[in-house]
Amino acid sequence: MNFKNIFKILIYCFALVGFVFVAVFFAMQFGWLNVKGSVSERNSYFQINDKLNLNTIDTTEIKDSWKDTADWALLKEVFTRDQDVINRAAHDAGISPRLILGGVMGEQLRFFSNRRESFKNYFEPMKILATLSKFSFGIAGLKPQTVALIDEHLKNSKSVYYLGPEMEHIADYATDANIDSEIMTRITNTKDPYYSYLYVGLYMRQVVAQWKAAGYDISERPEVIATLYNLGFNRSIPKPDAKAGGADITIGGKVYTFGDIAYEFYYSDELTDIFPR
Repeated sequence: MNFKNIFKILIYCFALVGFVFVAVFFAMQFGWLNVKGSVSERNSYFQINDKLNLNTIDTTEIKDSWKDTADWALLKEVFTRDQDVINRAAHDAGISPRLILGGVMGEQLRFFSNRRESFKNYFEPMKILATLSKFSFGIAGLKPQTVALIDEHLKNSKSVYYLGPEMEHIADYATDANIDSEIMTRITNTKDPYYSYLYVGLYMRQVVAQWKAAGYDISERPEVIATLYNLGFNRSIPKPDAKAGGADITIGGKVYTFGDIAYEFYYSDELTDIFPR
């Protein structure tokens, strides 16, 4: 083989390598190499992060990119500022404050993800949480009809959601109150968010009671509890293979489900000094 042929082969090889590098570069830029789906879906596909045995969790393996975002910085500041009311609501509801915050985080992070300009121009500078006002309301994204059901379950001793006589009067109204109006006042009160946090906690305890009555203990499954909070009573169907799910939320370039966020926050070290597990 003469020198010219060898030179041509080398040129072709370098050209091919260059083409491959350029193709990979553009594929990465346009996200063609990204794995589609939420964190929980991808983990499920590759059989990673089994959530059925929480006692074997290595918390150092938890993906925590959300902790480096401005969204979480705002939530962390507000939760720290409101720690007294959050802990009081959690105590009255009889549930861990970290479970309650997992639900509220999902609603807030989903809103911030979809409303970046509002977050940057208003909520972040003002250091306040978003107050939903369309189909769901307040900082916890509560629906008035869901709150009415929570109230009903508190009183109905035959309900699978019943929490016992000691909880029947935890959310009583004044005898002359317009209940529908009072519900809206409670869940949209930005100056005192006690009832927003309380109703999140009561809802979570009620679905835990429902599942326990069916033979499934999800009391230590933050990802399942938050998923059910996102989905609502009508989609809380006890079963043995419950996993994280709910609405998709994009944070720091990753797609999480509602349940993912609650799970990762619950087992993280964030705010454990004021909201212990």
